[in-house]
Parts: sequence; structure tokens; C-alpha cells
Amino acid sequence: MKIARSMRVVAAVATVGLLATACGNLDEGSTDSAASSAAAQPSAAASGGSEAPAASGTIKVGFVSPLTGPLAGFGEPDQWIVDTMGAWFADNPIEAGGTSYNVEIVLKDSQSDAKRAGEVAGELINQDGVDIVMAHGTPDTTNPVADQCEANATPCITSDAPWQPYFFGRQKDPANPVPFKYTYHFFWGLEDVAAVYQDMWGQLDTNKKVAGLFPNDPDGQAWSGAFPDLTKEQGYTVNDPGLYPNGTQDFSAQISAYKKSGDEILTGVPIPPDFTTFWKQAKQQGFNPKIATIGKALLFPASMEALGDIGQNLGSEVWWTPNYPFSSSLTGQSAAELAQGYTDATGKQWTQPIGFSEALFEVMQAVVIAAGGPDKEAVSAALATLKVDTVVGPLDWTSGPVPNVSKTPLTGGQWRMTDGGEFPWEIVIVSNSLAPEVPLGGKVEPLS
Repeated sequence: MKIARSMRVVAAVATVGLLATACGNLDEGSTDSAASSAAAQPSAAASGGSEAPAASGTIKVGFVSPLTGPLAGFGEPDQWIVDTMGAWFADNPIEAGGTSYNVEIVLKDSQSDAKRAGEVAGELINQDGVDIVMAHGTPDTTNPVADQCEANATPCITSDAPWQPYFFGRQKDPANPVPFKYTYHFFWGLEDVAAVYQDMWGQLDTNKKVAGLFPNDPDGQAWSGAFPDLTKEQGYTVNDPGLYPNGTQDFSAQISAYKKSGDEILTGVPIPPDFTTFWKQAKQQGFNPKIATIGKALLFPASMEALGDIGQNLGSEVWWTPNYPFSSSLTGQSAAELAQGYTDATGKQWTQPIGFSEALFEVMQAVVIAAGGPDKEAVSAALATLKVDTVVGPLDWTSGPVPNVSKTPLTGGQWRMTDGGEFPWEIVIVSNSLAPEVPLGGKVEPLS
């Protein structure tokens, strides 16, 4: 797989993605949410269990998340994460440079809108006076937030977006990228998700014809530009009938193109409500691929509940599960303990962003300690060489693949209905070729 060549393809489409990020309008009509450090208590495993030392300083952290709108699945656990981390830091102030720091967290809702994400990042910097900004949840959130931070000389830590649209999509000249000074990211890349998907596809006998379902947003532009190149060496051909707008209600044209081509594999990166619409129409119109691996839309249990039994064996990338063999550098909790804490507190099923949202706070503490305090220039410089083990895996900003980025492990899974389980759906790990430390739960099964 020639990754370098595919990166040039991504860079070529990233300029369009940057414009889309600057102008996105996925959803309107929600207000911001703010949280301080004195919210709900963490689980017993996360509690320091002793009286907190007196702090002489305060670090103010801004957190931008899509709490509402079509990307709200990414932000679903974030109020709980903020409450839990707030309580943790209240009992465990950050010790850096000889000073003890309280942590105040300000949570803002991007409303799943790129323009709004940039606006609230500006508010955090210029009105709330935060020392560090964090954000996650697709390039529609990470890119405008990071751009505001870069423009305002404020350190920024982001995640939950493939690194190519994050890094190339923010460049003035994507063909000749330059490093950023204040903004740093951790996640996997398109080369990883393509490899995981091909490992899943290869477990079934198919004609290697792939139906590509790509929206006209930063993710869709990057995936559609890279996937044909990343998959052709293993003999796959991607049938891309063209980018469609988010919110499309009629996918008949795409379905007709896939049926005409005889595509037996489906892949893409739609927003959750759009895939629900597409898949129901596909079943009605007789498009029945043998396997489907869908990014973004199929990450969350709520998406499967919206589909019902026609969702059996739909596949997706898996960035984090309770079975990941990593622990928090803050609380010492394992991935399983963190996920169970969320379920115990909320009654909801664990979801992949839990680990990455918590890891943002791990990175924040580690870099403040490395910098000797919250000075913005010192924090930004320390991020460039930071190494820290987290609940989503080891992070290392000295190892590439480009400046400002640290990669994380990636696996692949299929959704299956449970038989009397606590929740109606579970995702079963069926590909660990890139992360053998994560145990398999089964093998790929064909769609019915």
C-alpha cells in the first residue's frame, strides 16, 4: 500500500474540505453548555479518596463538542466526562513547576456546525480566557476550533477525526504543508481505516467491487479522494457516483449506480441520520451487498437502534472498546472500568468517544506538567515532544506521520443483536490486524 501517494491525493482534495469546514451549517438552534470543576463525583475507582491539597492557581480549559445536531453521537458522553474530570481534578489538582493548579472546565456545544465550532472556540479564547482548548468529533469540529487556536496563539488538543483531513484540510497550500505551532491532534489515519476495511472484506468471497457512499463534507472529500488509491493494490475498485449533500432524503441515484455496477461491498462515511435513510431505501430497492463497512454513521448504539434488525452485521471501524488493554494515566482506570462507570452513572451503553474524550484530559495534564505550568508558549512547545500512555493507547508526537499528529490503534467490528443482553446491540471485534493487542470477538459474517 503506497501511503505517500495516497497522502498526495488527500492533499489535493483538502482545499475543498477546508472551505467546507469554514462554511458548514449542519444544524442550528441550540445553546452552549458550561460546566465547572465541581460537578458530579467520579466512580470509586477514580476517586483520590483523600482530602484535596490546597491549590494556589487555576488552569482554565475549554472543551468544544457536538452535543446536539446530527453529530451528537460524538458528544453524547461529554457532559459525563466533564463532570467526572471536574470532580477528579477537584480532588487531585495538577502539580506543575512547583505550583498546585485547580482545573476549571468550560464546555461549549458546536451544534454539529463547523461555523459555530469556530465561533465558540473564539469565545473560549477571547471571552472566557481559557489557557488550553480541546475539541473532538469529526473535522467539522476539530478543524475550525484548531484554526481559531492557531490564529490566537492558544494551545489546542483535538481528536476523533482522521489525521489527513485535520492536517491537510487546514493548510493554506495542502500540496506543500507546513507544521502548526499551537495545535496538536491524536487519531488514526485513512491508511489505517482502509487497511482495516480490506482485512474485513477479505474474510468474505466478493467480486471486489466497492460502492462508495461519500458526502460533500470534509470527511467525505478526504475519504473519496484517498480510498480508490488505498484499496486498488489489493484489487478493489471503488464506484463513487459523486459527493452528495448532507441531509439528502433520496438515495435512489446512488443505489441505482451500485446495482448497475454489481457492487458487492459498501463503504463510506455518512452522518448517522443519512445512513439510516440510505440503508432503508437500499433494502427497499434491492441493493444487498455482502458486506458493509461504514465510517462515522455506525459508531454508536443509537444508530443501530434506529435501523432495527436490518442492521445485523453492518460493520464499522472501532477506535476504542472496554476490551482495549489500556488504562488512564489520570485515574488508573482500565478501559473496561471507564466504560462501566459511564453505564453505571447514566444507564446508557458505552460508546467509542468515551475513551478519547477522557484521553484529552490525560494529554492536557501531561503537557501542563511537562511545560511546568499553563503558559501558552511553553505548553505548545511541550506538545511537540509529548509522550504519554492513555486509556486509548500510547501517544507520541515525535513519531509522525506528520508534525502535530500522534496516531492511535484501530480495529474493525460488526454490529450484532444480543440475545437477552443488557443492551440490544453489541459490536464484535472481527479485525485486529493493525492492533493485535486487542482481542478478537469473532469473524466477519455476511449481511443477510
